[in-house]
Amino acid sequence: MLRGVLSVEPGYAGGATSNPTYHKVSEGTTGHAEVIKIVYDPDQIKLSSLLTVFFASHDPTTRNQQGADVGSQYRSIILYDDDVQKVESMNFIKALNDSSTLGRPIVTEIVPLEKFYPAEDYHKDYYERNKNSNPYCEVVINPKLEKVQQKFAELLNRP
Repeated sequence: MLRGVLSVEPGYAGGATSNPTYHKVSEGTTGHAEVIKIVYDPDQIKLSSLLTVFFASHDPTTRNQQGADVGSQYRSIILYDDDVQKVESMNFIKALNDSSTLGRPIVTEIVPLEKFYPAEDYHKDYYERNKNSNPYCEVVINPKLEKVQQKFAELLNRP
């Protein structure tokens, strides 16, 4: 949906168990978080723009929870590939915390990406395949997508 994003892949990272499955990760026993791997062209979209959309589309102030989903597998996390991504992410969070009037600090983890495990095939393109038939898509995902489309129209791919 965002201009310059070349691919988005669901998966698991940040844990200790090798080859985690959705079933194990959802139990909260592997240490992994449910994540997406984003490959992007920095000439078309900057990391700061990706971070802006990331922080605007979820609650980074609640530890181990996103909406009704509770557990360490739902924690807010940034897994970086290099020190540039690490420093930019840390500075971005600092700026958000410094400008916040809510008094709730961002608890997003910033850790090196050691290993990314792709999710099972049925997670790929999940929304596209289920947007009209799954209540979760209709109630949770649709409003988030509408918010991103309205708030960040200048970053969207044009048809």
